[in-house]
Amino acid sequence: MPGVSLRERLRAALPTAMKARDRTAVSALRSTLSAIDNAEAVDRPAGVDRGLAIEQSAVGVGATEVARRELSDDDVEHIVRAEIAERETAAAGYAESGRVEPAERLRAEAAVLTALIER
Repeated sequence: MPGVSLRERLRAALPTAMKARDRTAVSALRSTLSAIDNAEAVDRPAGVDRGLAIEQSAVGVGATEVARRELSDDDVEHIVRAEIAERETAAAGYAESGRVEPAERLRAEAAVLTALIER
């Protein structure tokens, strides 16, 4: 799909995997989308003291709201590649210790993500 970002491909693949009851793909997609969402999260705004008592903290709707980080397509791809590498490393560790089933599951998850990057 030319012109479609990796994030959009990941999001579009999730309902398809859910309808197909593909647990491996659903697991890989959900955790990767969560990693992307977590990367967009920001720390507490500057000037907010973590030690304030509740009665001293800002009040009102949106009093401490800040915009989420904007990730570039390269940032998203980097996160997805890190998720793939993490699964491959863990799979190697499982295989080394004789745990074939978890190793195969992690390799299958890595393959799902790899296929979406290569589109």
